[in-house]
Amino acid sequence: MHVSPIPPTSPSHRADRRQFLRGAATLGAGAAALALLPSWARSATPGLSTLPTLSGEDIRLTIDHAPLKVDGRAGHAIAINGTVPGPLIRLKEGQNVRLHVTNNLTEETSIHWHGLLVPFQMDGVPGVSFPGIKPGETFVYEFPIIQSGTYWYHSHSGLQEQEGHYAPIVIEPKGADPVAYEREHVLVLSDYSFTHPHMIFQRLKGQGGVFNFQKQTVSGLLAGRDQTLAERIEWAKMRMDPTDISDVTGAAYKFLINGHGADDNWTALFTPGERVRLRFVNAAAQTIFNVRIPGLKLTVVASDGQHVRPVEVDEFQIGNAETYDIVVQPTADQAYAIVSEAVDRSGLGRATLAPRPGMVAAAPPLRARPLTTMKDMGMDHSAMGGMGDMSGADHAAMGHAMPAAAPGMAPPRTRGSDVMGDMGGMKMSMMDPRNAPQVKLGPGVQMIAPMPMDRTGEPGQGLESVGHRVLVYRDLIALEPNPDTRAPSREMEIRLTGNMERFMWGFDGKKFSDKPDPYTLRTGERVRVTLVNDTMMTHPIHLHGHFFELVHGPVGHMPRKHTVNVLPGGKVTFDVTGEAGDWAFHCHMLYHMHAGMFQVFKVRSGEGAAA
Repeated sequence: MHVSPIPPTSPSHRADRRQFLRGAATLGAGAAALALLPSWARSATPGLSTLPTLSGEDIRLTIDHAPLKVDGRAGHAIAINGTVPGPLIRLKEGQNVRLHVTNNLTEETSIHWHGLLVPFQMDGVPGVSFPGIKPGETFVYEFPIIQSGTYWYHSHSGLQEQEGHYAPIVIEPKGADPVAYEREHVLVLSDYSFTHPHMIFQRLKGQGGVFNFQKQTVSGLLAGRDQTLAERIEWAKMRMDPTDISDVTGAAYKFLINGHGADDNWTALFTPGERVRLRFVNAAAQTIFNVRIPGLKLTVVASDGQHVRPVEVDEFQIGNAETYDIVVQPTADQAYAIVSEAVDRSGLGRATLAPRPGMVAAAPPLRARPLTTMKDMGMDHSAMGGMGDMSGADHAAMGHAMPAAAPGMAPPRTRGSDVMGDMGGMKMSMMDPRNAPQVKLGPGVQMIAPMPMDRTGEPGQGLESVGHRVLVYRDLIALEPNPDTRAPSREMEIRLTGNMERFMWGFDGKKFSDKPDPYTLRTGERVRVTLVNDTMMTHPIHLHGHFFELVHGPVGHMPRKHTVNVLPGGKVTFDVTGEAGDWAFHCHMLYHMHAGMFQVFKVRSGEGAAA
């Protein structure tokens, strides 16, 4: 698909758009407001309006309890201005904004402006950048808007994000938009449970795999679908479950799109032949989604609010807190399913893209659930079959030399431990402290990946053999030049550690309650950071207050991200320039963060070595 650098709308038309949105927000979410909305902004779901939208320089938000109905069942939510998701905030690059946030709860709350570059005092993390918003209080956030793109905002207090405290942000560029489109829709993906999040956390702490209802069975063994008996015995010895892909699954979750379940049929309109921009936000507490629209090609034009050179795919994986903008151009007069399938395939979200109200696109069946492999332990030797006895070799160095898969090309499907190939007598220790000398060993460290490798050229778990092109990080190339192209002055390695059975998570073997020393940078310092995943779960890692450049692609056009998925047994390297302040750094799996996978980057003038 051709994506023109010419904007689809004139400045005056964009102004009219904002006037429509302000009018809709004033009138509320009823039929009168819906009738005022322009065609590009309407939802076609009977009885439901599009996301309520706020704009301007003074915006007021109220946090309170609210009912929420999903697929006909009543539940409870913590909502922003009474809705889940909360209002879409639409801003303009170059403006200033004041956001008055009133807390009507009986507990502290907060809002973090995810991906927005703001003074650290406005970042919204209680205990790190501000004291939080006490019950009955109003806090005013105020900052300039110095960027454009698709972002979101959410609570950074307790587990409120799981209960519905999240919403999208769209910032229009002050100049020409490099993406051409005639219509747009914002799609907020999330997970919701009728079980209180503190009860979910308690159950996760009490029993490993408590929500995993897709364990291997005798019938799977006899049918040859899963691991062999010998493989199962070996995995059992390591106390590892290859089906443990997601901590919380469809057994406890409904998967939502714009606050609606798959049966609700939330619908976005299009006219055949139009270029439709879809802005995806993963606001889920604990779910990574695989997104596709069967029958349509997806042209990815932005990642985490930053423009990328257009790349056409059939599917993409979106980690918690990531955003992707895509353009589709449906020409047929038919309905299409927008599918957000959970990474463990225990359920999916479904919305409809249709030319007329009332149309329904059926959800495709769930695909076979994936299995974790030895590669996900950082023990992939398939590329070294026949190399003989490798005992004593520098496996960490070998991991650096391993080539990644070509962009968009999936490796052959493997089953269980078959991925190890011929080990040739290799002797390894999954707890060898020499592999990660900075890690504090203990009950919170179940393993240390012996041979972690760069997996940014691979699709996510379970997408290796889907038969079509899946977006990988190495497909992403920044459209605009990087703002800082200096070589890093030093390097630091951070290990992502955990114990899945005990549900303990941390960085370098320490959870945040252990009060570890913060990671330190100097203001303006350019540092290369390598994240190494020593666990068997994907972790979406977010650094507040910064964009970092993934180290691949043309020099000066490395993709800029605020959140990055680190695959099991994998590693991701990025360059970052320190911005003054105290900045949260954490896994965006909410329960992982709650369990301790949280740290602080302290950036000051004159401070250097990382702790």
